[in-house]
Amino acid sequence: MRVGPRPGLILAAVSLLMLGGCETTSEHTGSVAGMKDDTPSSTGLMGEDPKGDLEMGKKHYRENSFGLAEQHFRKAVEKGPKDLEAWVGLAASYDKLRRFDLADRAYAQAIRLAGPTPEILNNQGYSYLLRGDRQRARRTLLAAQAKDPSNPYIQNNLNLLDESLREGAAVR
Repeated sequence: MRVGPRPGLILAAVSLLMLGGCETTSEHTGSVAGMKDDTPSSTGLMGEDPKGDLEMGKKHYRENSFGLAEQHFRKAVEKGPKDLEAWVGLAASYDKLRRFDLADRAYAQAIRLAGPTPEILNNQGYSYLLRGDRQRARRTLLAAQAKDPSNPYIQNNLNLLDESLREGAAVR
């Protein structure tokens, strides 16, 4: 049995993190590297394939159907509690639903699985930005930037933070 993160899982998690924690425009295209628009069918009649739920969660997230995305990501983590991508998708969905208490729990689980990666810290910082906690957002985003200084998604979220400070309002 292999221990540690799998390269394919990491790429997929990074792609989902970029989708969930960074809003570069007011319109989200869903065209992030590693995220496919086609959804594989489930292996069983009752949808028992955790990857099927993961793919459905990503599909609904790209379509801005965050309630449906949350349901599928939640099923995916119930079936595969060590699935980092599912935990990050669940956290991002909770952020969009403004269920920050649940997002915090999902981010904590993702960090337990992978450590405080730049991508998870970026999403977490964006989460704090959404709720108007600018001080915590800055601290978390700067920690992400320290780990990956050239990451454009982290820089974009720092720019959003600066913009929110100038305007005096949380990001919506």
